[in-house]
Amino acid sequence: MMTGTMSDIGQSLGELVPFWEQLESDQRTYLTQRSRRMRFDAGSHVQGAGVGCAGVVFVRSGRLRAFMLSDQGREITLFHVQPGECCVLAASCILPMITFDIALDAAEDSDLLIIDSQAFGTVSQENIHAEAFTYRQATERFSDCMWVMQQVLFMGLDTRLAIWLLDELARSGSKVLFATHDEIARHLGSAREAVSRMLKYFAREGLVELSRGSVELIDVKRLRRLTT
Repeated sequence: MMTGTMSDIGQSLGELVPFWEQLESDQRTYLTQRSRRMRFDAGSHVQGAGVGCAGVVFVRSGRLRAFMLSDQGREITLFHVQPGECCVLAASCILPMITFDIALDAAEDSDLLIIDSQAFGTVSQENIHAEAFTYRQATERFSDCMWVMQQVLFMGLDTRLAIWLLDELARSGSKVLFATHDEIARHLGSAREAVSRMLKYFAREGLVELSRGSVELIDVKRLRRLTT
């Protein structure tokens, strides 16, 4: 759903775009005219995975999940985009050296500011501050992606699952995590059956307690030991 007046959009750009004050007046006007505010319900698809490149997405509120989708339909979560952050790496249309497709879903109800990719690319070519921001963001997100690949290649499912559970604890502040086995498997890029077996093992060992649609962390210290 699209929301916001031109005045609202200009104000949001000023709040969210770090290089806004380093732009020329006509560049600010151009980006304001080529931007839009949109709201997505939790679980909605934002861009990528066959939908195409919506643009450069800044999060005003809510949270986005960036993920890759295999030809067989298996997903793996790469990182999350929090309020005040953006995801240049998912806008492969402005980064020609990016040959893989990163998709974005709304992990929560989200209010987004989306800058048209062509307009953003034009300003990045004209303005060194915009260009530096673009490549810095891409580098930081690529580092997140490599951390996930390191887990997949070199860590067992028990370690990866423990890391995910502890990351969610740190994010939410709650030991009760509301996620199905299928959702956790999609985050980890694993089969649901394998995740279910590992969670049941964790439960038998007294690390977690399983309920329908949720996992409660019981022994955080032992979970942390699995990650070292």
